[in-house]
Amino acid sequence: MSLSIPDIVQLLSSRATTWYGQEAVSQLDHALQCAQLAEAAGETDSTVVAALLHDLGHMLGQNDVTDKQVERGEEAHPEKDDLHQFVALPFLRGLFPDSVLEPIKLHVDAKRYLCTVDADYWAGLSPASKHSLVLQGGAFDAERVQAFEALPFWQEAVRLRGYDDLAKVPGALTGDLAHFSQTMSRVALPTQQG
Repeated sequence: MSLSIPDIVQLLSSRATTWYGQEAVSQLDHALQCAQLAEAAGETDSTVVAALLHDLGHMLGQNDVTDKQVERGEEAHPEKDDLHQFVALPFLRGLFPDSVLEPIKLHVDAKRYLCTVDADYWAGLSPASKHSLVLQGGAFDAERVQAFEALPFWQEAVRLRGYDDLAKVPGALTGDLAHFSQTMSRVALPTQQG
């Protein structure tokens, strides 16, 4: 079942208001900041949409931490990877092209890649990102680096990863969902633009 753009807006408006893991922003703030950073960097509309939706799988997978859990100190690190980079793909496949889907699918592997090719990258990760890296399989070996670099859209995924890492600023100003809905509409497959 494919989501529509109004479905995505509703999902982000209703389910993305909880904390983004152990970061100081909500999932919605994080998504909007990612998209804003991508847009400000001059990325294509497809990469901006991928940045907006890269963590949609967390909302569809229903693994978010509620505000009450945070207040009670129950926001403990997860004990296994939720594979969120794959969860949203079936819901988005009929709506967006591969130029949106592939960076979403690869953004976790992009972190694993960067930990191998950039000596300073790991040191700059937040504690929550370092914890999730372990659950996601850790840094790539040289063979996995080479295989990753052979994939379509791997460079977009690496840039998306950079926006993902920066999009954790409380109170950052961004475009709103209405603004990014227009971007989604421009990227949507022709049969979905209605």
